[in-house]
Amino acid sequence: MAAPKIEPRLQEREAARAQHAADGLYDPAAGAPKRKRTWPYALALLCAWSAIAACALVAHWVSQFPDIDGLLRSAPSRDITLLDRRGRLIARRGLVQGAVVPIAELPRYVPDAFIAIEDRRFRDHIGLDLIGVGRAALENMAAGHVVQGGSTITQQLAKNLFLESHRTFNRKAHEALLALYLESRYSKDEILTLYLNRVYFGAGVYGIEAASERFFNKDARALTLPEAATLAGIVKAPTKLNPIADPLVAHARAGVVLRAMEDAGFISEQTRVRAAAGQPQIVRSAGTPGSGHFADWAAARIARLVGERSGPIIVETTLDISLQSKAERAIELGLSAEGGKLNAHQAALIALAPDGAIRAMVGGRSYADSPYNRATDARRQPGSAFKPFVYLAALEHGHTPDDIMNDAPIAIRGWKPTNYEGRYEGQITLARAFAKSSNAVAAQLTLEAGPAQVARAAHRLGIASALSAVPSLALGTSTVTPLELTGAYAAFANGGRRAVPYAITSIRTGTGRVLYRRPSSRARTVISRGHAGALTSMMVETIETGTGKAAKLSDRPSAGKTGTTQDFRDAWFVGFTADFVCGVWIGNDDNTPMHHATGGMLPARMFKSFMQKAEAGLPARPLTSLRFGPAAPLASSREGPIASQASANVTPEQHPATFEDVLGSLAGAN
Repeated sequence: MAAPKIEPRLQEREAARAQHAADGLYDPAAGAPKRKRTWPYALALLCAWSAIAACALVAHWVSQFPDIDGLLRSAPSRDITLLDRRGRLIARRGLVQGAVVPIAELPRYVPDAFIAIEDRRFRDHIGLDLIGVGRAALENMAAGHVVQGGSTITQQLAKNLFLESHRTFNRKAHEALLALYLESRYSKDEILTLYLNRVYFGAGVYGIEAASERFFNKDARALTLPEAATLAGIVKAPTKLNPIADPLVAHARAGVVLRAMEDAGFISEQTRVRAAAGQPQIVRSAGTPGSGHFADWAAARIARLVGERSGPIIVETTLDISLQSKAERAIELGLSAEGGKLNAHQAALIALAPDGAIRAMVGGRSYADSPYNRATDARRQPGSAFKPFVYLAALEHGHTPDDIMNDAPIAIRGWKPTNYEGRYEGQITLARAFAKSSNAVAAQLTLEAGPAQVARAAHRLGIASALSAVPSLALGTSTVTPLELTGAYAAFANGGRRAVPYAITSIRTGTGRVLYRRPSSRARTVISRGHAGALTSMMVETIETGTGKAAKLSDRPSAGKTGTTQDFRDAWFVGFTADFVCGVWIGNDDNTPMHHATGGMLPARMFKSFMQKAEAGLPARPLTSLRFGPAAPLASSREGPIASQASANVTPEQHPATFEDVLGSLAGAN
């Protein structure tokens, strides 16, 4: 058989290999064809899509850029001056001058001071300082933490005008684009003018004019070189570096600014030395270090009374700076002396006139460290400080202070409230049960009157928070704020009238036009005179022989109630004289337990410390509610224990809503 002819096929293969070799797809030495390289095409495609996505993102940001055409015409004005009840300055809030001060009208060294310390290459860059960013990165890496920033004055202006303060990549990128946008629309002098008239200087003031008036009581056009250096030094950390917060730190910071001005060639060494030798005269308000909590709370209520307004306004308040100082000192001395061993790191104090006027408000140990107002915003369990409302409901249900109750262990559907340290006295009067803060008796009274009735009694007197109408409400398991609890006690102090805490008595414009004046309406009666007298008598006994003995004042009658919650997380004392109602709370912001801190200990001593100084020079007067004689029980007859009553979450509007009755084993001792 003849052999197959293969020569033509071989010739075809050789020809194909020759062509592949010519095309670079075949290496004769390797003897195999090369694969075609596709990754360069994929990389190019990825880069193209990334560029398209970046352009789309930038276009989206640019489309959201605000209209900046009117920025130079005016700045928003919100100049609020807060005065105490005797006309003394407490604080100024929200200061931004309505008229923009151009830098051309300022001494040359004023803008130079800010450029030297904040952005040395301000007049040379395009809104972003790449050299500054690189230098800051090297400094931060060398230090191991952030010691320098790379933001230009234009970037700071963009952030202050349009952006939130959160440090995210999106915000920083947006800030950079806005800086370029501002540089394309305004000259360097215009950007600097905007910056100086918008930047925050601490102490509630914005803008160079407001800062000059607040700190030096002068027009910004009249600033001296040391004053300009002081202001320029503030903007890095306004809360800590402003001269009101710490004059020595502010002066040292001004020295840093002056040296930066010399290094930048703005001033000579001789000028720097002469300027550093002088210390500006700082204008101080009469306000105390901690009155910021009250100032913030009062300022937030202005819009409710007069609406949103521009232009300066003067607000007359109920605060007494002298009493505020005494309250702050009582809190600081108490925490310094006992806070460590008790593991108590925070405290709040509220002092009211019997009609609800706020005379002192301490929202925490240090406003500078934490502006969070624990007196008005912290919702904490009141423990046995809630029991006056339980006993009020019991009196209105037909009980009298002389009624005999059984102070003994009790079980309520599996819940077993226990007395503090497990002590029981057996058959005792209602008054004695209140004075020793018997949890067992309070639980019995709550079942008899009904948890919903107890909640309604508390709301009627001024408790604003929702209260869970369950048997454990007797021990103060629903949360309240120190302000509302103290305000509710004012009804016992004034003879039975509702007292809503208030801070503002009048508001007027800078020209004297009255915008608001508190009406002199008569408060409605929320407790009968007899019941107010009975509750007051029981609270007097608490101080005389019960859990509140540490709060007793030696020179005048006083009444009050202690409160402690489970695991010693909160400790309270709320009490009153004929002149003031005062509530004190101690605890920790993270709700960690204290070390056996009860309301009869540090809170009672803080109450006494403050009240002794607050009452100094005032005549001793009998307690208001005790002038009305003994309690007269209402005509309502007693009913048996209301064990089957539906639990409720009773709101201040007194509309209960049923929910599952979950009882906690909480020991709300004294």
